Amino acid sequence: MEKLQLPQVTLVAMTSVNVKETIQAMEYSCRGIDFGDAVLITHEKPGELPGFIRYAHTEELKNIDDFNYKMVYELGDHIRTDFAMIVHADGFIVHPEMWRDEFLAYDYIGAPWPLPPEGDTTTYRDKDGNICRVGNSVGIRSKRLMDFPKKANVPWEGEYAYGKMWYHEDGFLCCKIRHLLEAEGMRIAPLEVAKYFGHETMIPEIEGITPFCFHKWNGTNADYPNFLPAPKKRSLFQRIRDRLS
Repeated sequence: MEKLQLPQVTLVAMTSVNVKETIQAMEYSCRGIDFGDAVLITHEKPGELPGFIRYAHTEELKNIDDFNYKMVYELGDHIRTDFAMIVHADGFIVHPEMWRDEFLAYDYIGAPWPLPPEGDTTTYRDKDGNICRVGNSVGIRSKRLMDFPKKANVPWEGEYAYGKMWYHEDGFLCCKIRHLLEAEGMRIAPLEVAKYFGHETMIPEIEGITPFCFHKWNGTNADYPNFLPAPKKRSLFQRIRDRLS
């Protein structure tokens, strides 16, 4: 079977943790696909980095806040193609045969989000209160979208969801500044397309669909490869001590 050719897409991951496992996820994502480029953005070049993945330097990501900020304002600096496919150690391509060319008709596509809880008027909503059904960090973004926040000097602000302030890069792009992206002619994929692209939350709309990629091992994602080390089992003595403490 011939490999899928995506010369306009860079396979990319940005991380300072689980670097070895992230590389494994990138390698797995290349089964059946030839990307135009592949780059690992991290703070130190790994010794086991495969030849087809180039290393790009960033300052160490010491926490999730560093990751979210850099994904918005730095990611585009490392991309040389029109699009980037972002993967993580816990989310990557699993079914290359499910690719659809229409995925590249959008500037952002990721796994669908669930509907916000009943009565919640802030979660997964844009500035006008419209519900946003597509986001997720594992996905495809256009180069112009990745470059936009820095070029336009868009301020880094949180979004209110689930009763608190969050600084998540996907929510920032797909909800907080969605109106700015759309004003520039950029498009975020609708649920009707995204449900075929990736799965994270087990929402009714994805039932019976095999996705191109996934994020997190929930529900029907549970059988996909997991390169992360298994958590160590606590001894009986430790478990008894925990109960008594």
